[in-house]
Amino acid sequence: MTKPIRFTKMQLSVKMQQGTYVEFDTGQTTFAINTRDAVREEIGLIVPYKTEKTATFEVAFTVEEVAQTIDILRAKGAQIIKEPVTKPWGQTVAYIADPDGHYIEICSEVGA
Repeated sequence: MTKPIRFTKMQLSVKMQQGTYVEFDTGQTTFAINTRDAVREEIGLIVPYKTEKTATFEVAFTVEEVAQTIDILRAKGAQIIKEPVTKPWGQTVAYIADPDGHYIEICSEVGA
């Protein structure tokens, strides 16, 4: 378990954990942490091996229809970096990038 995950588990209760991906119970806003290795291997996104400690992060937005939301964002010119896919735990996820290249997850509710 990584230091950020251990630290956050001391502060917040865990909503769901799948391997190194951990979602914390924060009410309506999803707060999740994962390792860079898992993001590279499981999600297939490019994450540098060596970065400054604060150089990478991800923001996630939960929506009812991931594929439809991605289509709307694509039509508005958003950079789609990962098309929608359903994960083994049943959650549908996709990724876009903001103008600075930060990852933004567009996802369904866990267990929906």
